[in-house]
Amino acid sequence: MSFFWRKQQEMSEEIDSHLRMAAREREERGETSRQAEQSARREFGNAGVVREVTRDQWGWRWLEQLLQDLRYAARTLRKSPGFTAVTVLTLALGIGANTAIFSAVNPILFESLPYPHPNRLVAIWEVSNDRSHGDTSFGMYRGLAERARSFDALSLFATWQPTLTGIGEPQRIDAQRVSWTYFRVLGVSPILGRDFQVSDDLLHGPNVVILSDRLWHRRFGGNRAIIGQQIRLGESAGFSSTDVYTVIGVMPPGFDNVLGPSAEVWAPLQIGITQGRAWGHWLRMIGRLRPGVSAVQATQELTSLAHEVIQEQHPATYGGDVRYSVISLQDDLTAGVRTALLAILGAVMLVLLIACVNVTNLLLARGALRRGEFAMRAALGAGRSRLIQQLLTESLLLAVIGGALGLLAAQFAVQAIVALSPPNLPRLGAVGIDQNAFLFALGITALIGLLVGLVPALHASGSDLQVGLKESSRQTAGSHRLTRRALVVAEVALALVLLVSAGLLLRSLGRLFTVAPGFDASHVVTMQIDEVGNRYAPDSVRYQFWTEALDAVKRVPGVEMAGFTNALPLSGDGPLDRYGVSFEIDHNPDNAEDSMRYAVTPSYFNTMRISLKRGRFLADSDRADAPPVALISESLAKRKFGSIDPIGQRIHIGPPNHWYVIVGVVGDVKQMSLALSLPDAVYTTVAQWNWVETTMSLVVRTHGDAAALTPSIKNAVWSVDRQLPIDRVKTMHELVAATAAERQFTLILFEAFGIVALALAAVGIYGVLSGSVTERTHEIGIRAALGASRGNILALVVRQGMTLTGLGVVIGLAAAFAASQAIATLLFGISPLDPLTYFGVIALLLTVSAIACWVPARRAARVDPMVALRYE
Repeated sequence: MSFFWRKQQEMSEEIDSHLRMAAREREERGETSRQAEQSARREFGNAGVVREVTRDQWGWRWLEQLLQDLRYAARTLRKSPGFTAVTVLTLALGIGANTAIFSAVNPILFESLPYPHPNRLVAIWEVSNDRSHGDTSFGMYRGLAERARSFDALSLFATWQPTLTGIGEPQRIDAQRVSWTYFRVLGVSPILGRDFQVSDDLLHGPNVVILSDRLWHRRFGGNRAIIGQQIRLGESAGFSSTDVYTVIGVMPPGFDNVLGPSAEVWAPLQIGITQGRAWGHWLRMIGRLRPGVSAVQATQELTSLAHEVIQEQHPATYGGDVRYSVISLQDDLTAGVRTALLAILGAVMLVLLIACVNVTNLLLARGALRRGEFAMRAALGAGRSRLIQQLLTESLLLAVIGGALGLLAAQFAVQAIVALSPPNLPRLGAVGIDQNAFLFALGITALIGLLVGLVPALHASGSDLQVGLKESSRQTAGSHRLTRRALVVAEVALALVLLVSAGLLLRSLGRLFTVAPGFDASHVVTMQIDEVGNRYAPDSVRYQFWTEALDAVKRVPGVEMAGFTNALPLSGDGPLDRYGVSFEIDHNPDNAEDSMRYAVTPSYFNTMRISLKRGRFLADSDRADAPPVALISESLAKRKFGSIDPIGQRIHIGPPNHWYVIVGVVGDVKQMSLALSLPDAVYTTVAQWNWVETTMSLVVRTHGDAAALTPSIKNAVWSVDRQLPIDRVKTMHELVAATAAERQFTLILFEAFGIVALALAAVGIYGVLSGSVTERTHEIGIRAALGASRGNILALVVRQGMTLTGLGVVIGLAAAFAASQAIATLLFGISPLDPLTYFGVIALLLTVSAIACWVPARRAARVDPMVALRYE
């Protein structure tokens, strides 16, 4: 830019120098100084024209015009701060919201998984008779892997949570036990060291591990000499007899483990086919299809081969019918969140549509007011191309400002989405600003701005200038009035759809939180404690440790009571603690059924305030050497015993010939979720179960703020053993809230979009009515002069606005009915056609619309007839 101005200055200096030299020559020939200067200028010609011609020859005139247009556009927008602010904010909201949401949804639902040939990766599930999908067994995996021809490789994995010790404080690590083919199925290899081999995955094979890049840097400083070194991983799942492992590899820094995003360590399964657990259903299976093989073909092959494996190796475990389901790994990972994410994506597209409608309306209204201005400019000689260029510059300036603010808003929105995301949302690490999404939203809004913004210029340059000049007053022609009103109706209809969806989710969440969890969550803090490295064997020593730790916690000032449980409600514990339970009613054995099994300390019930319905609670006297006793849940008692008193009846759970006497019935507890009913439960004391757990959840009820006592409670546990890792520290209120995380996440976004849509609809109504009042000032003045009262004029304008709102509501109701069906799976306890929600949303929309109508109506009612009649 400075070069351009310097060249202009040099040109001016050159022209001045030429004029001075010509004048000096004439003075030397005898002319006076004044005559010489005049003669030189006449001979040279118009200096301004020379400058213009020279600049045109440089080819930079377009740049000068662009700068002029930018300065003019900036001045014009600055003179209309209300229009500029609303338009820019509308653009920013539409662009920012769409960019953020698509940036979050795209890597989860639409982008391919970050592995080679991701379309060939599949999840493999065993299908039960009730069509539910379940885990498989090692024995079945091995039999299928030896026979299947549809796969390049099959693999198993299970979650694992060892404790890293020997380097700083003990730390619980999220990890996975995998078959040796795991990374081969995914198509990735360690960046340092080697992958697992067949010999690593044999029973009693070497204890080897592969580390994640982040753990390698966090705990080992990124030292490349880590390969071959030994680390200590305290076992909590009983996989190995030792806790010393040799590091054989480190995964690449960009490795995205979608099957366990938080996993930082991988170790071989090392299961033998002769082990009892080889046929337990506790392992997940994945596979990589051969090229050209479909999931349907693989499903048919596995189902056929499974019968062969069962008949040859273990018919007693499976019974008769075994089926398999092969599903795209990406579809399997996103199945739980797909509905919510698609609903959110649909909602944000509605916001973009509303933003586009609003920008169109604003530009049409502004263009109508500027027709006279452009007619005047056309009359003074401005060509169509020059007018179009000016308006293009103005529209692009608005788009650039709105886009910049939208990009800034998208940055904050993406961070908020990641922070608010439910824990089951996959691939959160891949969420970031999506450039294509931003360019799409910016392009759509900018294109609309450009097309609509050109209307006044085309109208002015293509119509009769005399008519255009007559429109130079603020009483502009209303040829676009119908279009603008139709756009407002569309805005109201779209806003209604979003508000109804948000209202349904809000009502659903309210219903969910009114569900009684079966315990009192107030003033309760929880934490999980793990034994490290099987240090407290045998069971009698382990039980003594839990007793001492509980006594230490109870002595902490502010603690009211405390207890231990192996399965904490609403924490995610559960499926591994379901057992086949048999009953003996009146000495007649009953069939076995699944039920939750809790091993608890007697104080657990009072700590959680679980109600006693009949009989007694478990007591300290129910020790290992006492007759085995148990409690059952109320729903289990009603379903299995009916009118028979369950107290004194016998129940079988666990190993053969291990019977418990029922001594009490307690209230039902929501274990997995407030929305799921899994109330059947059996409670035994820790001492009377078949083994003493190595991992327990501590629940503590306090007199005051439970979270504030967390450090003191942890120190009490560490006073017994400083090496024990304590994690998953949460209050029960947090656990209750987390059970509705997906619904709450969806609700927050829908509420935000609904508020934006409501605001944009109100702005649209206000803009149309305000423009209408301006256009009809002369008419309103005549009405007032002929006797119309202020109330009549007020009612006229309000009626016009509410009519638009009413039409939008009628159209929006039909769309809302359809949209509510799309989010039906996210609702709890209410119908998608809940009348209270619809009536409430309509009332809210009508109220906001009435307020938006009132402001221009009040201005219209104050029009002075004399001023209005002199207006033209």
